[in-house]
Amino acid sequence: MWRRVNLLSQLISSSSSSTTKSYLVNHHQAAYGFKIWESLSSEAGGDFPRVQNPFIAFVLGGPGSGKGTQCAKIAETFGFTHLSAGDLLRKEILSNSENGAMILNKIKKGKIVPSEMTIKLIQREIESSEGNKFLIDGFPRSEENRITYERIIGKEPNIVCFFDLPEEEMVKRVLGRNQGRIDDNIDTVKERLKVFTSLNLPVVDYYSEKGKLYKINALGTVDEIFERVRPIFASLSER
Repeated sequence: MWRRVNLLSQLISSSSSSTTKSYLVNHHQAAYGFKIWESLSSEAGGDFPRVQNPFIAFVLGGPGSGKGTQCAKIAETFGFTHLSAGDLLRKEILSNSENGAMILNKIKKGKIVPSEMTIKLIQREIESSEGNKFLIDGFPRSEENRITYERIIGKEPNIVCFFDLPEEEMVKRVLGRNQGRIDDNIDTVKERLKVFTSLNLPVVDYYSEKGKLYKINALGTVDEIFERVRPIFASLSER
């Protein structure tokens, strides 16, 4: 489990903006999806040995919904490994890799990173872990993410938790948390909410129809919300 990276603003100021902009302008998004996949595969030394039948829980919710905080409590209480898609992407940014520059540009604009990149980062962490129960926090964010994940990984998640919170409360929380993230400003928050509503909610609906969704009221204190979460994972441990 990673802590949030608070040094992005320093990274941006120290990075070579002209080189990054030139690269991003001259490469189409569809083209660098393959490049990303190829690059990450070679860095990791090829294919990974697969973890035998890991238990996967997707954890979804809008910005400021508190899903990351709840994941930390679930991991501590029930022995899950917490993989934050956002933290994995920020970690790649701080690696100063070419892929990190691509991710940075997307996050600055509140856009979604190519599916293959995020999935490969998640896969790398799962297959290098000693655990077999994983919370995947903040992914998938679109139907395209979901379909690509299931194609690459070869299975659906076991369950999906969705932290439901009114939009006005999400904005209030994000602007009030002051964690130094580049995407915590009013314009980008509004863009993130727009993207979330249009792209993430169809994923929520899909898993609801599949009978895999647990919808959790995310209003209240951290402990109050966790008391709504606890029975879900307690029942799983009894199976």
